[in-house]
Amino acid sequence: MPRARIGLWLSLTLRSTRSLCRAGFMEGQPQGPPNPAGVENGTEPCGEERASEAQETTVTEGAAKIAFPSANEVFYNPVQEFNRDLTCAVITEFARIQLGAKGIQIKVPGEKDVQKVVVDLSEQEEEKAELKKGANLAPGDQPRTAAVGEICEEGLRVLEGLAASGLRSIRFAREVPGLQSVVANDASARAVDLMCRNVQLNAVAHLVHPRQADARMLMYQHQRASERFDVIDLDPYGSPAPFLDAAVQAVSEGGEATLTWAQSRARGFWRILTAQAFLAGLLCVTCTDMAVLAGNSGETCYSKYGAMALKSRACHEMALRIVLHSLDLRANCYQRFVVPLLSVSADFYVRVFVRVFTGQAKVKASASKQALVFQCVGCGTFHLQRLGKTSGASGGRVKFSAACGPPISPECEHCGQRHQLGGPLWAEPIHDLDFVGRVLQAVSTNPGRFHTSERIQGVLSVITEELPDVPLYYTLDQLSSTIRCSTPSLLQLRSALLHAGFRVSLSHACKNAVKTDAPSSALWDIMRCWEKECPVKRERLSEASPAFRILSVEPRHMLIHVRSRIFPLPLPFCPCPGLAPSLPSWTSAAGSALVPPPPPPAPASGPSLSPQQPQYISEDRSQTCPPSV
Repeated sequence: MPRARIGLWLSLTLRSTRSLCRAGFMEGQPQGPPNPAGVENGTEPCGEERASEAQETTVTEGAAKIAFPSANEVFYNPVQEFNRDLTCAVITEFARIQLGAKGIQIKVPGEKDVQKVVVDLSEQEEEKAELKKGANLAPGDQPRTAAVGEICEEGLRVLEGLAASGLRSIRFAREVPGLQSVVANDASARAVDLMCRNVQLNAVAHLVHPRQADARMLMYQHQRASERFDVIDLDPYGSPAPFLDAAVQAVSEGGEATLTWAQSRARGFWRILTAQAFLAGLLCVTCTDMAVLAGNSGETCYSKYGAMALKSRACHEMALRIVLHSLDLRANCYQRFVVPLLSVSADFYVRVFVRVFTGQAKVKASASKQALVFQCVGCGTFHLQRLGKTSGASGGRVKFSAACGPPISPECEHCGQRHQLGGPLWAEPIHDLDFVGRVLQAVSTNPGRFHTSERIQGVLSVITEELPDVPLYYTLDQLSSTIRCSTPSLLQLRSALLHAGFRVSLSHACKNAVKTDAPSSALWDIMRCWEKECPVKRERLSEASPAFRILSVEPRHMLIHVRSRIFPLPLPFCPCPGLAPSLPSWTSAAGSALVPPPPPPAPASGPSLSPQQPQYISEDRSQTCPPSV
């Protein structure tokens, strides 16, 4: 009984305490029912929101300082700092190229020397000497400069269609030189109010102009050539598909820039040296709907991007190529086409930087740049089938026609399983290696400019080593799990491919990726030889499994094991270059493919070799030959 009385007393005490707390809380609340429309539109915030408005959180990123409400009414993601840093670096180099064609040099904080505009005029040495002696430049013809935070009358016009707090636009104004104006747009009234406060906080009101409008309508209103933007940045929360049609029309085509550098009296007449450049706009797009692009919902991917995504180990690069295909497809409707500058897969999103050009003749070649993907559901082997093809015609003309296919049989030649059909996707290079090299050099020489400089250097370094003409990739775990064997090291697999005469590289999209131009048959032969070193229990494999069918075929490329590496041996029907005992001596720092060295000379004493040297074995394994054979 005492225990029951104590329990009853405690329950009554707790009930009375809750009632008192609830009554005290209701006394501090406004009377009357809340207005749902007012709360949703931000005209009638509750007591907690009014209290939160007085308390703001200041975030510093790069050279910008942004004030955020503690209630997080405007979305801010610190993980995207790498995205924003990379965008600032890309737009800076884009401005250097665009303004350099107009004779304007940009000044980047932290750079020691202002890079000069270099134009190759292909003149003779005597003309160059005469030009240096007799050139009399007027004061207005002297190279002009553009600094950060200053308005450049001939600079870039930038649009951030979904600006939210305005952080990205403010960083453009405070970190990227050569800008004429930055339009920071958002459809939310609260976001625009916060934008205006942050613009005043960073003292960039002369450059950044907040706008409240639907991003699509704003871009549709700037379709005229004189009103287009030089740079459009789209970073939505989710898919950018609704904005792509308007974006490819609102980005500038640029114009013909004619530069007069000097006048020199050469060979008895005055000659005007000019340089012409056709400028094109830059479109920057971020996609965060990776579940759709990675193949979890192929029908949704088709409705948004016009392509079927497949579940694949190369899904991140496939996502990049699907986005590029969608951009080019939408641009083709208006006689325009895209040229990728940089395509990056990082964290939970993909980011592409493309230039948009206009040209009816070039648009005809877009079909040959797209391809369908045939992927085996058993072993993951994939094949690409172009949608169109180009061929030469009389008079130097180019003839466009439909491609022939399919490139494979209904069943996989390796495991006998069926194929899935994906795409279309972009089958051309997804990077401009020259432009990537410029961005990498600029970031490497000025590492203190960005907080994520080391990561930018690492990603761009791997991108410069990627094989540009090899779409998609395989992964080590995919190859080994298919045949149920242990996983070889990345060095071992690359060594085998390199010594077989194929090219191979890494991929920034996956740490275990292997990009190679080797056919799938050679790749599975290497895995069969690796399985002989690490045998699989065949009795546990089902006869219908891909592993059993792949391992039941003997490899056509015989290999031996030297210094814990597998090296392919040449056969009469498949000659390969000579082998080098030391792999690092002829590979790059990132391990990508370089041209193999010439074969070592044959020893004068006959076919005897040291145990550490790779050996050639004849096809019937009856004779050992020196590497020079």
